[in-house]
Amino acid sequence: MERPTLTLQQIGQIARRRRVPILVTATVLFLASVAVAYLWPPVYKSTATILIEEQEIPADIVRSTISSYADQRIETIKQQVMTRATLLKFIEQFDLYAKMRKTSSTEEVLERFADDIKVEVVNVKIIDKRTQAPTQATIAFTLSYEGESPHVAQKVANELTSLFLAENLKTRERHAHETTEFLRKEEERLAQRIRETQEQLSAVKQRAEGALPELTGLNMTMLNQAERELLDIDREIRSWEERKIYLEGELATLKPNTPIIAASGERILDSSERLRALRAQYASMTGYLSPEHPDVIQVQQQIAALERDIGEQETPEELQKRLTGERTRLAALLDTYGEEHPDVVKARRSIASLEQELDRVIKAGRRKAEVKPENPAYINIQAQLATANSTLQALKKSREGIKKRVDEYAKRLERTVNFEPTYLDLIRNREEAIRKHEEITSRLLEAEVSKDLEIERKGERFSLIDPPQLPEKPEKPNRPVIIVLGLILALGGGAGSGALFEQLDRSVRGEQHLGSIVGLPPLAAIPYLVNEDDLRRLVKRRYGVAVAGIGVVVLLVVSVHVLFYPLDVIWYAAMRKLGLT
Repeated sequence: MERPTLTLQQIGQIARRRRVPILVTATVLFLASVAVAYLWPPVYKSTATILIEEQEIPADIVRSTISSYADQRIETIKQQVMTRATLLKFIEQFDLYAKMRKTSSTEEVLERFADDIKVEVVNVKIIDKRTQAPTQATIAFTLSYEGESPHVAQKVANELTSLFLAENLKTRERHAHETTEFLRKEEERLAQRIRETQEQLSAVKQRAEGALPELTGLNMTMLNQAERELLDIDREIRSWEERKIYLEGELATLKPNTPIIAASGERILDSSERLRALRAQYASMTGYLSPEHPDVIQVQQQIAALERDIGEQETPEELQKRLTGERTRLAALLDTYGEEHPDVVKARRSIASLEQELDRVIKAGRRKAEVKPENPAYINIQAQLATANSTLQALKKSREGIKKRVDEYAKRLERTVNFEPTYLDLIRNREEAIRKHEEITSRLLEAEVSKDLEIERKGERFSLIDPPQLPEKPEKPNRPVIIVLGLILALGGGAGSGALFEQLDRSVRGEQHLGSIVGLPPLAAIPYLVNEDDLRRLVKRRYGVAVAGIGVVVLLVVSVHVLFYPLDVIWYAAMRKLGLT
């Protein structure tokens, strides 16, 4: 059968009956929480606040080579600083975790040290200038260390702060230096590539000899111009050749010398004409007279005298004609007469004489001496003919040069097809290399300026605005909270212990409990009569409660004095509020 719902009076009765376990349990739990609060080793926290300052020079003027966000750099520096070697150095330098190092491994000690180091960023909401959208920006961060000693915590926090600041400067300078070196090597590589491409282009130009794609238009223009010049000079050559033929015809009708007329009206032969006449006469006389004949000798003497006077001798052509005629006559004589006939012998002598004369003239290299003309018309036509000849020679020589030019330009155009792919590829490679070289050079200059910016500490930097202070009170444990929680736990534990003892007790308590058990209400209830022993126990119990209450009050006052505010401060504040100071 279930018990009825308890009333407040019944609860009070249960509390009075079970006051001993309730008080013992509550006291034990409360004292345990107080012990925990006071016996827990204190942990002191020293914190440094580092401000992230923007670079002094506007980014539009000088752009930094550091492109990562501040929180990323903070995390990177944290990983660089909190290495195994660095943490071990800190532990040995400040003799940290001396007890733990005796019982735990090095990895556990390092893990504990890393957990005691706290890095927290400070973010604020701002408006992005580019997108005009709200975003968060990291403006500062805190670096703290939690240790068992306030002085050690402050020293470790100071060392960590200095290490963070130095590592930030070192990282930024190293990054700027590496960026500059990379861009410098890239600039040198592109410059070498441009030089190699230029050398290849020079080699192609030398092999092409003007047959380059970029010169195609010029070669076509020069070819057309040369062809027009060739057509023009061909017309001039034809014109001058026609004029030469005309002048030669005119010159053939004129005598170089003006004829001399005697008083009788007969024409007097000049020296050249007389010489030709004597030679013809000599050739005729040698056919029927011997060379020793007086007439033949006389004619020979006259010919020699005229040759000396006018400086003209028979040409090889004339002697060859005479020799051919004598040989023809000799052949006719041999058909008519025998070998011993006087005419045959004479003809052979004449042939031998002509052959000797021909050999002599050929060996001497004599030529027919020019006779200065005297006829003005002949001289005029002769001068025009000489002009025509020299002009024709000059035109023909010029035509040969123009023809060579035409052939050269035509060959260039034919060879252009062979050189065009390679040449255009080299041109594209050179232009691309030049464009990249200019871009890299521009970036290199910016990197040099950015490097100077980092060296002179003008870029974004970490500034220590709040150095680590000596902590005046421990960060952990929070003793007031522990005591308050212990008090709550003590009250709950006491109530729970009373309820537990009440449930385990099978005694009958009161007429209602009895009636609920038997199912019938009792007829009467005899009240409890208090005797002297009961009164003594009551007085003693009240005395114990008073002492316990005083102890609790004293404990609370001591806790307030230790955990919250000193009592003299509270007393002074209260007196000042009451206006009694």
